[in-house]
Amino acid sequence: MNQKPLPFDLKYYEIGYLILLGLAFYYSGSEFRASQVPIIHASPWVLFEAAVLGGVVILAGRCRTEFQLLPNKAFFFTLFIAWVALFTFLGNATLGYVHSSSLFAWMFDTYTSPDSDAGYGLLIPFAVLGLFAWKAKELVARPLEIWWPAMFFIASALVLHIVGEAIQETQLSAVGFFMGLYGLTGLAWGKNWLKTSFFPYFLLGFCIPLGGALDGFTFRLRLLVSWIVAGIAHLGLSPDLVREGTQLFDAQHTFAYEVAAACSGIHSLVALLALTSIYGFVTFKTPWKRAVLIASAVPLAVLGNVMRLCFTIMVAELGGQSAGKAVETKTGLVTFAVAIGCMYLIARWMEKSEPKNEPPVELATS
Repeated sequence: MNQKPLPFDLKYYEIGYLILLGLAFYYSGSEFRASQVPIIHASPWVLFEAAVLGGVVILAGRCRTEFQLLPNKAFFFTLFIAWVALFTFLGNATLGYVHSSSLFAWMFDTYTSPDSDAGYGLLIPFAVLGLFAWKAKELVARPLEIWWPAMFFIASALVLHIVGEAIQETQLSAVGFFMGLYGLTGLAWGKNWLKTSFFPYFLLGFCIPLGGALDGFTFRLRLLVSWIVAGIAHLGLSPDLVREGTQLFDAQHTFAYEVAAACSGIHSLVALLALTSIYGFVTFKTPWKRAVLIASAVPLAVLGNVMRLCFTIMVAELGGQSAGKAVETKTGLVTFAVAIGCMYLIARWMEKSEPKNEPPVELATS
């Protein structure tokens, strides 16, 4: 008796994987970071790591024809396992902060920290796997072969990791891991693979927690937002508003608003950069259009924060500062929603002159 097909052509083992993925994200909440996952009695990051590796298996199953065309699979996966093992057992030198030698445990801890701005990093590996599935036919359309010059990427990655270990900058080790992974694929499958897969690997850069690396830049963004909001307020929204750095006050200093880092800082900016990068790459073939959409992340982050703060001030002027603060705490997604909406409008405008899709890529058979 034939079984009824599942929606979206899902397989039953893929349903099991989706359950695993849901549990991985559920236990990635900051309230679980110091606990163990029931039944498996392991840290949440182990469950999340299993979900990422499971995603690789699902990708290979979904792209079975393309996977069969890949040469040197045993060569690559042997090196891949060794590379992952290196960064699992000798990947983190800052044991005083995260008591694990694993780079991946350190990254997961950074993503799930209660005061972290890097939570979006949990989504990036799955976005990258989706992009590889989307580009699968193109990846195997050209001849694939061992390409020894890719050893340059691997050697450079090892140097970065050694330096990161020596100076206890785990971010350098993370850069080294992703650069080396890119080099391993080039070593096994050649320069054609490196060229075609550049963007998905570039996107993995958003997995690297930046910490305070962009604080100077985002502080200037906060100043810009406060300056713009003060100018708008003086047009009639709140004529007596006074600006002091990133803080805004009424004339009596009884009401106070601040363009806090949580509003216009690294979280919204880097997450927007990742989103505009993915959308631009998938939607456009023209390099300048991709660049314009990616570059729009900065002004869109500013615009979203300006609109959010202006709305907060308007509510506070009408109902008091307590009403303004209540609105501000309940409209945390406004900044992102405004930016996403504007990004979509920009993309639609540029799509009008985008060339039509090319014919499907023929798969290489040799």
